[in-house]
Amino acid sequence: MAPRVGCFLLAVLISASCKVVTSSDPMCTEREANKTYNCENLGLREIPDTLPNTTEFLEFGFNFLPAIQNITFSRLINLIFLDLTRCQINWVHEDTFQNHHQLNTIVLTGNPLIFMAETSLTGPKLLKHLFLTQTGISSLEFIPVHNLENLESLHLGSNCISSINLPENFPTRNLKVLDFQNNAIHYISSKDINALEQATNLSLNFNGNDIKGIEPGAFNSKIFQSLKFGGSLNLSVILKGLQNSTIQSLWLGTFEDTDDQHLTSATFEGLCDMAVESINLQKHHFDGFSPSTFRCFTGLQELDLTATHLKGLPSGIEGMNSLKKLVLNANSFDQLCQINAASFPSLTDLYVKGNRKRLDLGARCLEKLENLQKLDLSHSDIEASDCCNLQLKNLPHLQYLNLSYNEPLGLEDQAFKECPWLELLDLAYTHLRVKASQSPFRNLHLLRVLNLSHCLLDTSNRHLLEGLLDLRHLNVQGNRFQDGSISKTNLLQTVSSLEILILSSCDLLSIDQQAFHGLGKMSHLDLSHNSLTGDSMDALSPLKGIYLNLAANNIRIIPFHLLPTLSQQSTINLSHNPLDCTCSNIHFITWYKENLHKLEGSEETVCANPPPLRGVKLSDVKLSCGMTGMGIFFLVVFVFLLIILLIFSVKFLLRWKYQHI
Repeated sequence: MAPRVGCFLLAVLISASCKVVTSSDPMCTEREANKTYNCENLGLREIPDTLPNTTEFLEFGFNFLPAIQNITFSRLINLIFLDLTRCQINWVHEDTFQNHHQLNTIVLTGNPLIFMAETSLTGPKLLKHLFLTQTGISSLEFIPVHNLENLESLHLGSNCISSINLPENFPTRNLKVLDFQNNAIHYISSKDINALEQATNLSLNFNGNDIKGIEPGAFNSKIFQSLKFGGSLNLSVILKGLQNSTIQSLWLGTFEDTDDQHLTSATFEGLCDMAVESINLQKHHFDGFSPSTFRCFTGLQELDLTATHLKGLPSGIEGMNSLKKLVLNANSFDQLCQINAASFPSLTDLYVKGNRKRLDLGARCLEKLENLQKLDLSHSDIEASDCCNLQLKNLPHLQYLNLSYNEPLGLEDQAFKECPWLELLDLAYTHLRVKASQSPFRNLHLLRVLNLSHCLLDTSNRHLLEGLLDLRHLNVQGNRFQDGSISKTNLLQTVSSLEILILSSCDLLSIDQQAFHGLGKMSHLDLSHNSLTGDSMDALSPLKGIYLNLAANNIRIIPFHLLPTLSQQSTINLSHNPLDCTCSNIHFITWYKENLHKLEGSEETVCANPPPLRGVKLSDVKLSCGMTGMGIFFLVVFVFLLIILLIFSVKFLLRWKYQHI
């Protein structure tokens, strides 16, 4: 009976009380202390007093400010970026920003503007970006021209503008981007374009405007960084109107909700009288597709034919020796040889991504592309039992290869022998069947990035990654390890140069203490979405100064002796773990509060136990792990009873001693 009473009393003595200390969060979300704040969609009618005067970046969209004037933001004189999207602003009064000399960007998107005073934008010395998208503007005369000398981008999309005739004194010398997409512009005159002649390397966006006419000579001798005429129904009109111009990038694609235009060789005749480096023709149809279609494409360096319903490119295309980049995504090739790669001998970048049919790699289809450096064949249902030397024959300069999201591939010994200069190899979500006992990657001594996520790898093969002497980034997410554990001897031991390692969603239960031995160059380790416990952190002791992601594991208690291992890391994410917020975890909770500057995802790092604290942020919990008042009472009673028991014991012993003298 006495031992039971003693145990009960001891349990009472070590009982703990806990309470939540909640902080009153400010109405606006702080992104960077004293500088960056998000106050969006809070129903505000004025700038809250909680915002410090030092605020530089303010997102204030989706509030209610029907009129703004010089007192609205007068306190925030350090503003650099101001977003007022959809604040129902009707009036922008005089000198609204007169004290905001550092203001760089003003976003007024989605406000039904009725009036902007001539001096409404005066004040900022370096105003570079102005967004007036969806503001109901019908004429460029509405825009105040004062203080726009340094303007670099003007966004006027989704308005009712029918003419791009700028006001007479509108400054264009520093203008780099002028966005008119989704307006009602149908005709472009010489006067319109001449008003922009002071701008250099200008990008003009006319997407979503059905341009029906361009005055002859309007673009004569003009130079543009980018022109976009997406969605225009008559490309012949566009190309003839652009004669004698120089354009780095010309976007002529169409959209899902736009009527298809069937393109012929005659459509591109105007292209012969232009200097263009890059053309995008996405989602168009071609009629009578033949080598003559490309007659005026000879000066191109980039050609994008995404989703143009192609089943093959015609053989015999001539004069395209300058083409460096060819995009053939989302078409319907049966075999890679149908692109007739020999017609483009100077290609360095080739994309055949998301093919709508199962793509057969064939044999030697790309062997004429000796200069190819980047090849993307992802999402194309490619399947090959023996990959990939015959399929990638004679690609000695290939540096980037993407075969992700395909059907099973069988990898032979030195499967990429034809591509010894590979620096990045992406095989994510492609089931790999490694046939050889040695590594299929062992000749890739220059490989720096390898993505093997969700490849159903045999992770027990310790030789799988041998030969990757310069590997810096390895992703093995979604691959399972035997018995849910990374053992002391594992496939990672051969890649000592690793800096970034992704082991998330691998169903890991434990990690051997020596598993990461030899990976001293590591700077980023992702172990999220596993079932690791706090004891697994022993394996992290060789790693120092790393970004450590342990989110969404089964960590409840982190023992005291493992806290130094956490302390030596630079950033740690422990969110979405069932953390214990009782006195058994008091050392970790204390450490957590002292190291908040190292912790990521603190909003989602919450208690799971005990039930009264479930869902409470760890940083808001305060534990009192000393004795409670009840504990002190029982201690006094326990000591009193112990003294009485001792007195009676002494008296009994003395009486017994005298009786036996």
